[in-house]
Amino acid sequence: MLYKGSCHCGKVAFEVEGELGGAVRCNCSICGRKGALLWAVPHESMRLVAWGDDLGKYTFGRCAIAHRFCRTCGIHPFAEDLGQGSERSAYININCLENVDLAAVQVFEFDGRAA
Repeated sequence: MLYKGSCHCGKVAFEVEGELGGAVRCNCSICGRKGALLWAVPHESMRLVAWGDDLGKYTFGRCAIAHRFCRTCGIHPFAEDLGQGSERSAYININCLENVDLAAVQVFEFDGRAA
């Protein structure tokens, strides 16, 4: 299924192909503050359709994940692995997807603070 998503103002927009079988709620220091529900997909399943200079990047700790955000409205629509190769993933904040019944999505808790 093709999903469309964006930040609040729409300056950062993307499409993602896949089956949304569930999402992860991580309690690490950044995800807990953002309140993101993350859906991991192969990086090539996500395609940016709008970004320009509005797509910001924040990394911390081991700098393995780029937490992406809109520089205009501040919303974090996705994150992505910074590694190279075919195993690279994108982590879609399903709160930023259009036409998704969030109450119907199974949410898995992940202890990112301990990871």
